[in-house]
Amino acid sequence: MLHKFNIGQIVELEYVMLRASAPGPYEIRRLVPASDRDPDDPCYRIKSVAEKHERVAPESELTLSMAVFA
Repeated sequence: MLHKFNIGQIVELEYVMLRASAPGPYEIRRLVPASDRDPDDPCYRIKSVAEKHERVAPESELTLSMAVFA
């Protein structure tokens, strides 16, 4: 499965009630191969300017953002 997003693109992380995550845009930092669990849903390492750490998110939980980092 090919990745839909590229390194450096800005995306929005889907809100999930039980997941603590910073609101706002995230930058794609690294492409992660799809897992055996769901080979059609590759993952990404993403980073928000509001968080010190990176997080991993599946493509199904990301959408292209219209926001731009200042």
